[in-house]
Amino acid sequence: MHDADLTPTWEQRFRAPRVSLPDWADHAPERSLYHSNTSGKYELYAWDRKTGEQRQVTDRPNGTMLGAVSPDGEWIWWFKDGYGSSVPDLPSDGDEFGVWMRQRFEGGPDEEAAPGLAPAYPVGLTIGSDGLAVVGRSTDEDGSTVHVVRPGTDPVTIYRHRESAGVSALSEDDTLLVIEHSEHGDTMHPSLRAVRLDGTLVADLHDGVPGEPPASGLEATGFAPILGDSRVLVRHQRRGRWEPLIWNPLTGEEQDIDLGLPGEVAVDWYPDASAILVEHEHHARSELYRYELATGTLERLETPPGTVLGAGARPDGTVEYLWSSGERPSELRSTGGGTVLVPPGERAPGSVPVEDAWVEGPGGAIHALVSRPAGVGPFPTVFEVHGGPAAHDGDHFAPGVAVWVDHGFAVVRVNYRGSTGYGKAWSDALRQNVGLTELEDIAAVRAWAVESGLADPGRLVLSGGSWGGYLTLLGLGVQAGDWALGLAAVPVADYVAAYEDEMEGLKAMDRTLIGGSPDEVPERYAKASPITYVDNVAVPVFISAGVNDPRCPIRQIENYVARLADLGVVHEVYRYDAGHGSAVVEERIRQVRKELDFVARHLPRR
Repeated sequence: MHDADLTPTWEQRFRAPRVSLPDWADHAPERSLYHSNTSGKYELYAWDRKTGEQRQVTDRPNGTMLGAVSPDGEWIWWFKDGYGSSVPDLPSDGDEFGVWMRQRFEGGPDEEAAPGLAPAYPVGLTIGSDGLAVVGRSTDEDGSTVHVVRPGTDPVTIYRHRESAGVSALSEDDTLLVIEHSEHGDTMHPSLRAVRLDGTLVADLHDGVPGEPPASGLEATGFAPILGDSRVLVRHQRRGRWEPLIWNPLTGEEQDIDLGLPGEVAVDWYPDASAILVEHEHHARSELYRYELATGTLERLETPPGTVLGAGARPDGTVEYLWSSGERPSELRSTGGGTVLVPPGERAPGSVPVEDAWVEGPGGAIHALVSRPAGVGPFPTVFEVHGGPAAHDGDHFAPGVAVWVDHGFAVVRVNYRGSTGYGKAWSDALRQNVGLTELEDIAAVRAWAVESGLADPGRLVLSGGSWGGYLTLLGLGVQAGDWALGLAAVPVADYVAAYEDEMEGLKAMDRTLIGGSPDEVPERYAKASPITYVDNVAVPVFISAGVNDPRCPIRQIENYVARLADLGVVHEVYRYDAGHGSAVVEERIRQVRKELDFVARHLPRR
């Protein structure tokens, strides 16, 4: 009997090796970099496509999440965090505060990639030729800064602002840079600025009156990958959803591209800049297209039903893409046929298909995704609330959902107002009524789930991580009586204390969402904060938290937990040595085991 036969199916799903979409060197596309959990935690791997050799690049106690390969394929850059501890020599892995390191593609010692730049939060990196790099950084003291790094010289600061900004794109000839910024104070709708590498202004692209918050947002994908071509591929929201345009900052010319597709798109260049690769997202599923710039022809590329989790066009014109569905684990495929890279080990067991539910809510039709166990309902049901809030749930493989289905639960995921993928009006709708807007949509779907016979009203679990953890705690207080218990991972629990301790970029996001700082609009923060409603919580609560988390810091969680203790509410807290979640497979399994055990002990029985 194999060991896998003795391991619960849900654990096999978490342990099964998986790979990310590879990032390849622009000028040496046989050299690729990808993430994998093969070692038991997510690390970076180099892949030489000529020889087939795959080599683990990083090996850190809590994994490594950020990396890039230089255009010539000679260097791998990776981000080393853990510099945020106030105690000397005490590492704080997962705090996202650190420095860029680099290592030769073939292997060898690591070295600091940008000597002279102090530790900071990363806000973008782009690598040019001959060792040139442009590094974006964020700190509480300096706000957002952009630095040009050249070998043998001190870094040069070419941009600085208190509001959020980051590095977006570098031209092929290393002369032009695009910075995405929110100098106007609205991080949900950034603007673009093109500069030369000495910081001098070339052009601004801003969808609104200069100096005022824009009507819609702009995002830069990249410059055309042709030497001397100054065109930039951009996404805009001018028609109420994400669509593409091409902007030339040297001439000011804009080429609007109306694809005629019903959903929202992400775009990238083909390597010869003759076409763009389109990832079309609609109703929580996605597909790929090739758009020919010369003729305006839009060609659909064959992909299975489900979700494309990332895609890139190779020099030979084929497209590699990472795909999965609710039933099937992720696969790295090519439009040329077959799978591209199969990690060693057993493939993850599959799960059940995802069903769609459309529920009329106070702000319009709400899309929910349902995963249903075998048998006849009503079922105990987990409402698994996604994070972000600028994200959404889709028809893709999710081990955290499948574990509940294995245990006889239905799982409902709600793409509430604030979610991406349903247009600008939907994603913007939560502003200045943060948390409560999302809960209205969750309540509407909850009512549908009960009335339809799917969900047992006495056995409903509210669960989520990050923003989903925040909505879980808020929901347990605001919608007391609707839920049997709550599971909150890395949540916002005390909004004011969270604002005080979180990274600078999230402070800016909170000011955008809520309409100011806690000093400026204290009543709005009180209205949005779970700790305001903690006296109403009357069901068991399980909270997990990373002690080094810079996004949902530990102090504000401890404030909330202390109030639960004072009130005598049944609760358990699991603290682990990492940041905003864990990249270690066994740590993630440990957390799920604790949640399963908590639910088994505290959920009412029928």
